[in-house]
Amino acid sequence: MLKKKGHSSKKDNLAVTAVALQDHILHDLQLQNLSVADYSKTKVQKKENRSKSLKKDAKATIDTGLKKSTQSPRVEDPEKEYVLDPKPPPLTLAQKLGLFEPPPLPLSSEEWEKVKQRSILQGDSVQPCPICKEEFELHPQVLLSCSHVFHRACLQAFEKFTNKKTCPLCRKNQYQTRVIHDGARLFKLKCATRIQAYWRGYIVRKWYRNLRKTVPPTDAKLRKKFFEEKFSEISQRMLCSYSTNIEELLSEIDHCLAVNRSILQQLDEKCSHEITEEAWEKIQIQALGRESLECSICLTPLALSGDCQPSAAGAGSQPARETALLSCSHLFHHTCLLALEEFSVGDNCPFHTCPLCRSCYQKKILQC
Repeated sequence: MLKKKGHSSKKDNLAVTAVALQDHILHDLQLQNLSVADYSKTKVQKKENRSKSLKKDAKATIDTGLKKSTQSPRVEDPEKEYVLDPKPPPLTLAQKLGLFEPPPLPLSSEEWEKVKQRSILQGDSVQPCPICKEEFELHPQVLLSCSHVFHRACLQAFEKFTNKKTCPLCRKNQYQTRVIHDGARLFKLKCATRIQAYWRGYIVRKWYRNLRKTVPPTDAKLRKKFFEEKFSEISQRMLCSYSTNIEELLSEIDHCLAVNRSILQQLDEKCSHEITEEAWEKIQIQALGRESLECSICLTPLALSGDCQPSAAGAGSQPARETALLSCSHLFHHTCLLALEEFSVGDNCPFHTCPLCRSCYQKKILQC
């Protein structure tokens, strides 16, 4: 008997586990129309609910003769943010038994603020909706707990189409949703900026037409005075249209000059010191170790040590061109390097840069 009882308890546990898993899967797939209860019972319950609702609606209205209150209903803030699901969904049997993790607790206001700041840094409200690829404009907008932003209607359509509650971008399950109005606020600001720009353009065009209609006087003194007044008026309009902080502008100019001076000083320290003969020998050994036997400018062979001697058969042949060794250990023909220095744009710059490594250099002519 004890064995039979133990066997039956194991069967009951397996049955409960199977039912719990089936219920959780149905709940996860959002198949709300399916029900384990009998269809006839549910039909009777629906009829009873309908009859109760009809009885409630059939109540007669009694005229007391008192004046109705004319107070306007309380208008809610249209830009108020609120959570669509403030309470967590009820636990399924599988979650109660510990077979699945329970849904996360609702986020606090501070956590929602962190999620929103992350979304602002990503620029989600500035970009179009990832589902419909259209601007948010004044349409309702929702922020998910994974910091992604969508149109509210687009997210609802996506959930109905997939029959799941997963984020369209990161595929996160069991997310929480909050209604925000960042897209509408940015769209209103953009519209106001455009209206102001069009209005300023209209005013300037109107003023310019009136300016062109005015005929300057023929007298030289009066003509000079006329144009001085017009130029002063134009400069005054430009100063009024731009709110420039003089102290901030001057401090920025000083900062830029200091940065440029430091860069020139670094270049001067790097390129102005003289290189010793020992350092030149090391640079030459490094250049020969690269085995670069041709000039990188004209792509012809270089004349290294021992190559400048004219051959016996070619007594009338042209002598080889001089080879220039740079402090960055690159080799070129001296004539090619001089031509490149003259051709370079930075003629006003006191330092030239290597055609290969773009570093300031000092050069030495190698003796054949």
